[in-house]
Amino acid sequence: MRTQAKAGVHRSASVELPASPGRIVVISDTHGHPHRDALARVRAFEPAAILHAGDIGDPGVLQPFADVAPLHVVRGNIDPRGVAPDSIDVSLAHDGRVVAKIFLTHYALQGPRLLAPILRAAQAHAADLVVCGHSHVPFIGRDRGMGVFNPGSIGPRRFALPITFGVLELNAAGLTPWHVSCETGERWLPG
Repeated sequence: MRTQAKAGVHRSASVELPASPGRIVVISDTHGHPHRDALARVRAFEPAAILHAGDIGDPGVLQPFADVAPLHVVRGNIDPRGVAPDSIDVSLAHDGRVVAKIFLTHYALQGPRLLAPILRAAQAHAADLVVCGHSHVPFIGRDRGMGVFNPGSIGPRRFALPITFGVLELNAAGLTPWHVSCETGERWLPG
């Protein structure tokens, strides 16, 4: 199986966080049909940027999110080549100083472990955190010294999984990831 980090197109992006706390919203797996409340819930966080971790489906779902904040998107396994890069390294800056680096890709995990090519790619880009989608499972963890964050899915429900998105908040403690339920707008924790 080829991973997206090996497959091809990569780009770099920079996001200036205007204040502390500064927020980045992370969405994934829209599959052409984001939850009916997803856009309003995302907008409520007034994000400095939005990251989409792939499986876009219909590219028409992207513009409403791009109207909220600068949008950085990677291609998922259901998306055709050329719709977005396979990976992006995102530098988060505050007052002109890089405070965190994210390696954004779609397919990165086997269970709670990073795929070896993804870990190597993230390390090569000096990332602090890998942000991915694919599984629809909200996840925060560490593997071999690398932070890992999957926001879950804001698209159609898969099995009994929640419909969630993620927030990356820069605060005095550093970059803190957490999840939000699209259905309630409340912070989501595994039950």
